[in-house]
Amino acid sequence: MAEQNQTQEQINQDVSAEQAAQQADENLEQAQQQVEHDLDALLAQAQDEAAKNRDLALRLQADMENLRRRTRLDLEEAHKFALKKFVDALIPAMDSMEMGMQAAAKEEATKETISEGIEMTFKQMLDVLAAFNVERIDPQGEKFNPQDHEAMTMIPSPDHESQMIVDVIQKGYKLNDRLVRPARVIVAQ
Repeated sequence: MAEQNQTQEQINQDVSAEQAAQQADENLEQAQQQVEHDLDALLAQAQDEAAKNRDLALRLQADMENLRRRTRLDLEEAHKFALKKFVDALIPAMDSMEMGMQAAAKEEATKETISEGIEMTFKQMLDVLAAFNVERIDPQGEKFNPQDHEAMTMIPSPDHESQMIVDVIQKGYKLNDRLVRPARVIVAQ
């Protein structure tokens, strides 16, 4: 009987081991199914995020292209009309000059009235240049500076020191402290 009990116990243990193995197999299969389900969910989530990022990248690319196009058009517009303010300021001086020419053609025009009109128009033009940071270079009596002056000739002059400007042939101009045209001068030797 003891042997029978041992055999019965052995059978019970074998059955329990078999049930445990079967349970382990089921648990393993469930775990594999859970992992596959989780992987499928992660894959779907990653694909959704990739699609969103692709859409965002395409939108950003389109926005950048639109910005480039708008910037190019704005730049073309700025180049086209860069001098508009200058022209608007210059037109009244041109009108004054035209009225002066018409007034000079009349019989009652005198040398003094014509000269006065020319001087007023000239002052008006200088004011326009000054409003746009154009500075006139009139170096009469100054020391020669090759940065701002162009020596047309040098002459001996007992009344002037060497390298002093004796006469200004043509005045120079600077725009925002940048030389546009040097003053053309005669310099003492």
